[in-house]
Amino acid sequence: MSKIYIFLILLFLTIIGLFAMENKEPIILKIPFSSAYEMPKIGLILLSLSFGAFFIFILFFIRDTVNLVNRIQLQKRQKKEEKIKEHYAKALNAIIREKLPEAKESLQEVLKEDPEHIDALIRLGDLSIREEDYKSALKYYKKAYEFDPKNIIPLLSLEDMMEKMHDNELALKYIEQILSIEPDNLLAHYKMRNILEKMERWQELINIQKKIIKLVPDTKKQDEDNKLIGYTYEYGRVSLEQGDISNAERVFSSLIKSNPTFIPSYLGMVEVFISKGEIEEAINLIEKVYNEQKSKILLLRLEDLLISLGDPKRLIQFYLRAINSSPNDSELKILLGRLYYRLEMIDDAIEILSSIDPATCTNPKLNCIKGILYLRRNQINKALSEFKELCPESKVSSINYKCKVCNSLFEEWSGRCSVCGAWNSFEVDLRGCEYSR
Repeated sequence: MSKIYIFLILLFLTIIGLFAMENKEPIILKIPFSSAYEMPKIGLILLSLSFGAFFIFILFFIRDTVNLVNRIQLQKRQKKEEKIKEHYAKALNAIIREKLPEAKESLQEVLKEDPEHIDALIRLGDLSIREEDYKSALKYYKKAYEFDPKNIIPLLSLEDMMEKMHDNELALKYIEQILSIEPDNLLAHYKMRNILEKMERWQELINIQKKIIKLVPDTKKQDEDNKLIGYTYEYGRVSLEQGDISNAERVFSSLIKSNPTFIPSYLGMVEVFISKGEIEEAINLIEKVYNEQKSKILLLRLEDLLISLGDPKRLIQFYLRAINSSPNDSELKILLGRLYYRLEMIDDAIEILSSIDPATCTNPKLNCIKGILYLRRNQINKALSEFKELCPESKVSSINYKCKVCNSLFEEWSGRCSVCGAWNSFEVDLRGCEYSR
């Protein structure tokens, strides 16, 4: 390469020499704001080349200097980032091993290198909460938020902390800030829903639930639709309790039209009619809906209503019509027998309950009611026979076990509960003869 450079220099000098031989005339160079100078043409050429070369040298010098400074700064940043990563990884490892003081020390080292390290601030806040040092946790979370107001993680941490401190109003404000940054954040909507549900702010819940339904995937829409129905019902119920009868009627009527199988809305409408003094309309509604839906819950409400009005005859007649239309429905007969028992109509109660085929009905409630009725008639042997059905003799010497975690009952002991999966959770249960598993 050096020979090529020497050749190029010689070639350049030869060309300059040729130009000098052909351009011997002098030229006058006028410098602005100064004197004029006489010089050979070739001298002017060489002077121009020298100035150009010097200018290019200066440019390259500045560029190389800037690149050198940038490389030095980059190396410093890389070393700093490596140091931060090392301290942060050490902190995470300490957290996993439950060595909280060591974790806090490493996180503080991270902040020494980078006081605006959001993750370190969040982790320190989380550790402070575990130590129930809410003041320090609040300080770390707020610092993280101040350094990056558009980052929703500090806001989520602040919201969680406010929930732990039972400051639901402030928690809602933080959620609103999150939604102002990310309007479609589903987690924030869920959190807002949970808080509003605790506060029983049903009208606001209806609005937030409608937004959630738009955001969730189709596979979850049915569950969320059911929640919306429930929140709407609660809104109507609270309106009724607060004396806003017209609004309650509007809500329940809307629910009945959109969800005709939702029984609570009919019961709500019954209470609306009763509040308006329209008792007959309430009774007719229950009877009509029962004939359509066959819900026993409606019968129980009708029972309480008619007994309170002193009209058990109408109730009995309705039960008998229902049984005639569904003669194999043992639950209807048990309910009628229970009604007879409440009305002290012992013979009628025994008659209707005895008509139930024991082979098709193993409801302990039936044996219990019949046993009590026989006692009322001083028929001790029959009463004992019914009570024995509740706890057969074959079960007297047996022992049941109960899971103290989920309260499931078992006939045999096991080291692990097959229902909830808890180990070492069985205990002896002597309170009943029946078992569920």
